[in-house]
Amino acid sequence: MNPLRELTEQDLRKRTSAKWRVYDADVLPLWVAEMDTPLAPAVEAALHEAVTRGDTGYPMPEAYVEAAAGFAKQRWDWAFDTDLARVVPDVMHGAMEVLRAQRAESVVINPPVYPPYFAHLVHEGRRIIEAPLAQGRLDMDALRRAFGEAPGRTSYLLCSPHNPTGTVHTADELRQVAALAKEYGVRVVVDEIHGPLTYDGRFVPYLTVDDDAVALLSASKAWNLAGLKAAVAVAGPEAAGDVTGLPELVSMGASHFGVLSHTAAYTHGTPWLDDLLAGLDENRRLLGDLLARHLPEVGYPMPDGTYLAWLDCRPLGLGDDPAAVFLERGRVAFNSGLPFGSGGAGFVRFNFATHPDILDEAVRRMAASV
Repeated sequence: MNPLRELTEQDLRKRTSAKWRVYDADVLPLWVAEMDTPLAPAVEAALHEAVTRGDTGYPMPEAYVEAAAGFAKQRWDWAFDTDLARVVPDVMHGAMEVLRAQRAESVVINPPVYPPYFAHLVHEGRRIIEAPLAQGRLDMDALRRAFGEAPGRTSYLLCSPHNPTGTVHTADELRQVAALAKEYGVRVVVDEIHGPLTYDGRFVPYLTVDDDAVALLSASKAWNLAGLKAAVAVAGPEAAGDVTGLPELVSMGASHFGVLSHTAAYTHGTPWLDDLLAGLDENRRLLGDLLARHLPEVGYPMPDGTYLAWLDCRPLGLGDDPAAVFLERGRVAFNSGLPFGSGGAGFVRFNFATHPDILDEAVRRMAASV
């Protein structure tokens, strides 16, 4: 069964999460990365059992690490060393803890990229060095320049698969990254939160090509668990100290319900994930058909991963922030491209993890706006 077809708009509007409460009731919300699905049965059962037991204490993280390792082996044939892994509060806080352990002064990122990268790095007092994507892919010349010009001790925060473009980096691209990092003495930290959400089995875990790096994993995006925070930081053998030296209190920052739900997702939630991916594949193709029919000027490189579309609306002549126009005129909410940094002007991020009928209505509203 396609999880994206199980809930109607009427069902979804009963939710109290940010996606459905930030905007007025006449706005279709296709912005923040929440999916319009019910919980996976395995996750729902785990949470119900915990509530029935009154099991609301402090987390025991070891089972989560083992579950993540089991999923990685089964899904990607990647066997990571669980002794080199630690539970962290979530991917972003985990990445910041690792950067702190690396004593990074400068951090290279690839805009347009997930806006919290900027916010967290500024809050941490790190110098941000940009190596912009080129046509949605990693630009090795830009990376080389960034690595060479970055002052002080430098780390590279790589988003893989990439948010917002949905680009899935190839093994060859990741090997080039690893070679450049070694050449310039740059430490690599990889946000792989969207790793389970790729089509045609294309995802390559970064640590399968580079032992001297740290990866951040989480079930939160693939199983729609953003409100149940938890993640796992995994070090390659050459970067062990970046993770094993993290204070114990870091692991205690994860939610107990997060640990329980993510463990259930990784252990028993694969059939649901497969159904979801089939539904998302249908939706990414449907979105392409709808745009070709109603807004053929809009650029839509169909993503190879994630449930996010990065739409080039510059041909519509709506200025740097077309999301504001679509909200005002069409009553449909997308993420503005501007907070994603260089290359974001004139773009919107479209979350297509919703019912196909809502997708159809959203594109019609976009077309009516212009």
